Amino acid sequence: MIGPLDYIYLTCLIIIWSLLLYHVLLSYAGYRYSLRAEREKEELDKTPIGPLPTVTVLIPAHNEEAVIEQTLLAVGSLDYPEDKLEVICLNDNSTDDTGMVARKTAAKIGNHVKVVDVPPERGRRGKSAVLNYGLQLAKGEVIAVYDADNTPERSALLYLVRNLVREKEKLGAVIGKFRTRNRDKNLLTRFINLETIFYQWTTQAGRWFLYKLATIPGTNFVIWKSLLLELGGWDTKALTEDTELSIRVYLKGFLIKMIPYAITWEEEPERLKVWFKQRTRWAKGNIYVLLKFLFPLLVSGNLRLLLDLLYLIVIYFLFLLSICASSFIFFLGITGLGNLILKGPFDLLWLMAVVLFVIELGITLTPEPGENRRSNLLLAVLMYFTYTQLWVLVVINAIWQLLTSPFRRKKVIWYKTERAG
Repeated sequence: MIGPLDYIYLTCLIIIWSLLLYHVLLSYAGYRYSLRAEREKEELDKTPIGPLPTVTVLIPAHNEEAVIEQTLLAVGSLDYPEDKLEVICLNDNSTDDTGMVARKTAAKIGNHVKVVDVPPERGRRGKSAVLNYGLQLAKGEVIAVYDADNTPERSALLYLVRNLVREKEKLGAVIGKFRTRNRDKNLLTRFINLETIFYQWTTQAGRWFLYKLATIPGTNFVIWKSLLLELGGWDTKALTEDTELSIRVYLKGFLIKMIPYAITWEEEPERLKVWFKQRTRWAKGNIYVLLKFLFPLLVSGNLRLLLDLLYLIVIYFLFLLSICASSFIFFLGITGLGNLILKGPFDLLWLMAVVLFVIELGITLTPEPGENRRSNLLLAVLMYFTYTQLWVLVVINAIWQLLTSPFRRKKVIWYKTERAG
């Protein structure tokens, strides 16, 4: 007769495999969408450009001396009518030479690029607060956001805005794709590169293809200014202000479209310590969003959003518990402290999980130019046993920090990823 340990193990297997299979579905959906997006881009390129709205690009910057010059040069040369483009670099009380470097660079570009110092009383309260300050200064009908380490391709903004205008009755925002600029720096950045490719084509493109859902990233997106003002701007308590804003956009009845041909390149963490802090912040931010919107969505009856929020519950709680519990049961087995009565092809299932992970990555690499498919698939096997396992530690650390935060007095500061430049 099977015991409690067997039931727990079976439950863990069901949860883990359900998530793996769901990601395979998203991977395939993302590939299908890449084909559709390619045709859409060709059609857009052939269509005459109609009237364009004025756009304000906001670039929040705190201690970004290492990267701000190349970002401003890239944003300042975007293929968008200069008389309809306003670029505001928001220097948020930087203690390095961000302001000086930004002003020297802006002077080389043109009058449409300016640097604004955030007042001390409004500054050093995080990215959301800085963006809200920039929103008050913005003159454009559309707001675009680029992080201070981004170098968007010249066509990125034009593609984003043209899609927003074409479906302005439905779309509240349009998001592009981000790629890893420093992917060949070391093993960590190569892992991050594969992770971002997987994320773009599954969680973003795959969800959009299947049920018209995508999440605003922290960069390379456009949104109607009037909608932002109606929503009250960005939530200053949210560490992942982009995810939080996305849900409010959907609750207003608008969609967020993902287009993979509007591309920006960004710098990713090159040191494990920096990566761990960044990912912990993201995990804490997503858990905050989950807690903030779970009850309102239950009441609203918005099934699509509710199911998407349930996905976060599975990721951050059920999947985490399943990984930890199954690992603990495995430990009991090899030490002889506890054994499963239930018999089954568990070794084969474990091996198949690795194969499935590699297949998922292989599908998402298919529409991605400039990637060595063979070497990346070999790298994916190593990634499964190393990089992806660190996710468990990240989420445990995030939950621990959230549980202990009421006992720690901490000022709101910039949770900013360190740049290598």
